[in-house]
Amino acid sequence: MKFVDVKNDVAFRKIFGNEKKTISIISFLNAALQLEGDQRIKEVTIISPMQVPRIVGEKASIIDVRAKDEKGRQFVVEMQVADVDGFDKRVQYYTCRDYSMQIKKGTDYPLLKPTHFVGILDFNIFESPHYLAHHIIVNGETYEHKLKDIQFTFIELKKFNVKLSELKTLLEKWVYFIKNAEDLEVIPEHVNDEGLKEAYKDADLHNWNTEEWIDYDNASIAEQDAIGKITIAEKKGEKKGERKKEKSVIKQCLKENMSIEMMSRIVNLAIDEVEEIIEMIKNEKNYIIV
Repeated sequence: MKFVDVKNDVAFRKIFGNEKKTISIISFLNAALQLEGDQRIKEVTIISPMQVPRIVGEKASIIDVRAKDEKGRQFVVEMQVADVDGFDKRVQYYTCRDYSMQIKKGTDYPLLKPTHFVGILDFNIFESPHYLAHHIIVNGETYEHKLKDIQFTFIELKKFNVKLSELKTLLEKWVYFIKNAEDLEVIPEHVNDEGLKEAYKDADLHNWNTEEWIDYDNASIAEQDAIGKITIAEKKGEKKGERKKEKSVIKQCLKENMSIEMMSRIVNLAIDEVEEIIEMIKNEKNYIIV
């Protein structure tokens, strides 16, 4: 067997966004949200698994799967591979918007159903060492949990380090699958949950047709391009910060009438780079050598 990278947009939708086969998303949500008894999800309806961006500038795949269960509860499931500026605010914004868009007028408030966001992140965002985090609205003094309709659950994959032989809970098995499937060659023996079994089958490349494989490969390329852009932006930011320090040092060197060669040694830059910075300094409106 050869499994796909479940974190890939196309793979994630194939496994969790299949409108005709919802056994996997039901199993995952019950495990991730730790639902028990009559709170467990029995049926779900997938809502627009291939929807367009809901915020200007977003990529089309920012929301991987949206579902509604038999009680009307909404579930927003997102796979995010790279941290982006304002991620926490965006998550709150569109989760609250999903909640409010259930009704058209204020008198219908009683019709509002809970909305749960589940974010699977391939980066760290919280200080806690635990890979699973539930965020709810509580009273700041008494911790009373009265406002229950909007809740957030996050799974940070990089903090999940449970080995295959150590997996115990269904959630651990699900997270292991999402994080490590592409490195496995067989379905682990301890997988006895039907939803998770189905997920492994859907992740097996032998069950993919040519068109699906091309879409999967294109998504992988797009993902790497997006990560590359973030990396380049970070490097540019670091270089800009370093150049600001070098510029400040060279300004002081100019006041001391140092030679370009001496400046070059001090800031550890080539002479032509030092000359470029000097030219920038001289072109500043407030440039004065005392």
